Amino acid sequence: MTDRSVSNFPSDDSSWSRRGFLRTAAALTAVPCLIAADLAAAAAELPGFPAGVALSRTAYRNWDGEITVTGLWACAPDGPDQVVAVVNWAWHNGWTVRPRGAAHGWAPLTVSEGTPPDARVLLLDTTPHLTGLALESADTVRAGTGVTLEALLTFLEEHGLGVTASPAPGVLTLGGALAVDAHGTAVPARGEERLPGHTYGSLSNLVLSLTAVVWDAARGGYALRTFTRDEADCAALLTHLGRSLVTEVVLRVGANSHLRCVSRTDIPASELFAAPGSGGRTLASFLESDGRVEAIWFAFTEVPWFKVWSVAPTKPLTSRRVTAPYNYPFSDNVPTPVAELAGRIVADAAWYLAPVLGEAQFDAAALGLVATLSADLWGPSKNTLLYLRPTTLRVHANGYAVLTGRDRVQHVVAEFAAFYRERLDAYAARGRFPVNGSVEIRVTGLDDPADARFAGARVPSLSALRPDPDHPEWDTAVWLDVLTLPGTPHTAAFFRELERFLLAAYDGTYALTRVEWSKGWGYTDEAAWSDEEVLGAVVPASYGGAWPEAAGTLDRLDPHGVFRAPLHERLFPGP
Repeated sequence: MTDRSVSNFPSDDSSWSRRGFLRTAAALTAVPCLIAADLAAAAAELPGFPAGVALSRTAYRNWDGEITVTGLWACAPDGPDQVVAVVNWAWHNGWTVRPRGAAHGWAPLTVSEGTPPDARVLLLDTTPHLTGLALESADTVRAGTGVTLEALLTFLEEHGLGVTASPAPGVLTLGGALAVDAHGTAVPARGEERLPGHTYGSLSNLVLSLTAVVWDAARGGYALRTFTRDEADCAALLTHLGRSLVTEVVLRVGANSHLRCVSRTDIPASELFAAPGSGGRTLASFLESDGRVEAIWFAFTEVPWFKVWSVAPTKPLTSRRVTAPYNYPFSDNVPTPVAELAGRIVADAAWYLAPVLGEAQFDAAALGLVATLSADLWGPSKNTLLYLRPTTLRVHANGYAVLTGRDRVQHVVAEFAAFYRERLDAYAARGRFPVNGSVEIRVTGLDDPADARFAGARVPSLSALRPDPDHPEWDTAVWLDVLTLPGTPHTAAFFRELERFLLAAYDGTYALTRVEWSKGWGYTDEAAWSDEEVLGAVVPASYGGAWPEAAGTLDRLDPHGVFRAPLHERLFPGP
């Protein structure tokens, strides 16, 4: 049995105390550190920069702090016209422009670690001004791409509108979410009919039109252009991976729903992730009855934190009504035992404490659900869909979507769980503990363009939820993520084994693995986004003919590479 005692940890040790650890986490916040620009320095380094556009020196940090770059120039245009002026200045002066929202991601789709402060990379902050929200009709909303998901969903809720599913962090910007086909967790429950204006796929599947900065040969420069969902070029921009700059979108939305979210900590992983046909309380059985599930399985523990959402027009007797999001304070604000353990693991390189940390995280969830009366929540959809604040534990995450038929979901989950558990135990037997966070499992539908209710609507070309035309029976995606503290030894090698397993097991025969753009993938034994075979062959092949078509479109709309980041150069090598 794992020793879960933490009484011998001196909580006043500032190197890994709760206060010190949370202070470190706060330093990794997505809110940028801005230093007002010296006008003389700006004029010397950015000659001819558009007048009236706010400039600053800034630090860029991604979600887990593994990409940290200081001293880059950043600007905050006050509207789309200033965005165009900045992009044309960059083109004329040999700079690249990288849109920045919340920086809540892992993949180097904005900047790469090691980018020097004097690099000709200009961060364009969308959050101060590109935040407009307006109803276009009873079921459409016009939104700036710098608006946060929380602000968007709050606005929709005020008008009786909502979405079926959403990512958990409300701090994400809409532009960032659409760039990487952000998703929640939802498939239709038994007997459930999709509401008009809703989708079980990604947020990108709700777009009716978008306005982007693209090359205009007739004008001899970059200009704003609006693309409607039926245009071929729009398909590539719906999930553009940061390879473009979208300033505004119009989304199809539908009537809001009230959701009940029940958290369970009483189903062993051996039962929840059992082989198909085992019976009992399997993940697939909850999909059938409720349609919306999420499993958070802490490393080296036996029972996941399992959440089940269901549509509930009226409040169930046992549910607690919630009128705001973020109802798991024990998750948003790291509890003392968890913070102390994580701090000690990092500060003292005590990676062998991973099993203790796993148990502490599970205990914090199980006890926190009871203490905060959060095990059974009910309210407007936003209030149970958004549950993750930036103050939570910052971890590195890999990510994959496995496309398959809904009748194969339990098969995929069972195979993955068995492989993950076997390899984790094998590593531990050698004194290696590559995972100290959790496995997260979600299930969604695919991107059906008919959901947008727009004649001739195109499928998002590069969405991981793009249906495979050769396999119409694949109607579901199983999302698999594994989380661990940054810098944990042997993580890359462990994640490489998991990745190789997924690519081999779900190679297109009865299921297909695609990478989750915002997370870690393409692992060698040393690092993510480094396996040239995965980047250059496996990822493109998973999209078939849609890949070269989308790559060609993105290059044509940005022929001068103003929006290219180093990872784009490897994913979309030029002619």
